[in-house]
Amino acid sequence: MEKLAPIVLFVYSRPEHTRQTIEALIQNTLACKSMLIIYSDAARDEIDKQKVDKVREYIQSIKGFYKVEIVNREKNFGLASNIIDGVTKIVNQFGRVIVLEDDLITAPYFLQFMNDALDTYKDEDRVGHIHACQFFTNDALPDIFFTKFVGSWGWATWDRAWKKFNPDGVTLLNELEKRHLTKEFDFDNAYGFTKMLRRQIKGLNNSWAIRWSASHFLNGYYALNAGKTMVQNIGMDGSGTNCGSGVKVTSDLYDKPLQVIKADFISENVVARQIIEKYYTKTYSFKAKAFRRIKRTLKGDFGT
Repeated sequence: MEKLAPIVLFVYSRPEHTRQTIEALIQNTLACKSMLIIYSDAARDEIDKQKVDKVREYIQSIKGFYKVEIVNREKNFGLASNIIDGVTKIVNQFGRVIVLEDDLITAPYFLQFMNDALDTYKDEDRVGHIHACQFFTNDALPDIFFTKFVGSWGWATWDRAWKKFNPDGVTLLNELEKRHLTKEFDFDNAYGFTKMLRRQIKGLNNSWAIRWSASHFLNGYYALNAGKTMVQNIGMDGSGTNCGSGVKVTSDLYDKPLQVIKADFISENVVARQIIEKYYTKTYSFKAKAFRRIKRTLKGDFGT
């Protein structure tokens, strides 16, 4: 194995989530040999400052890694700008990067899988992204497979791919429409990725991930996916910047090594795509959303 990729962790104002993220990461088999770089965003207001201070006090005490570096932002960047700036600097410096946020619990072999995949496909120009989280458990999914779509819950990339990241949502949307790719980008209309991009353009969300997803898709990259869940999100409790509480993600962490063998041929796995498309249709269709809204209302939750 080549030199291990640096882990970049983005934190803000959730000390308990951050603690759980770190405690799980330390249990990874390669943690003690890995560099951890933490970007702590500054508070956007006085309400958040106390929680940000608690996070910063905690991260100063972190041990268990080869090296820990902390970047305390002096002004509030916001989640998207913090991630874009941090990933760009670190991936340009080291050539590769593993990215986490402060609400992600990793399995013990997460770092092993990520580093193995980064090594295996470092010279494969058609592979631009590695993702180790599945929202659901399905035994029909291969252990490892390719899709054209990226995930933002525990991911990795190389400098060669990240150079193609375009933060301009307007340009990305125009290109998707010009090339008649919106239907494919939306998993054959199973999920509204294009709608998410349009909302980002209008300032209704500030998602870096939808822009990375569109950049990756338009450049013809494939993403290497783990068919087992090696990351869980504990932030779907309304505590985060872009987190809601409508959909519960309950797949169990996979606690065994996941072997990475280089594929003879790089292409999207049709079976895996169909399984994911079915999940999106079942979970995010208008009917599914309406049913969840009715259930929340009956419980007295009148939030949007």
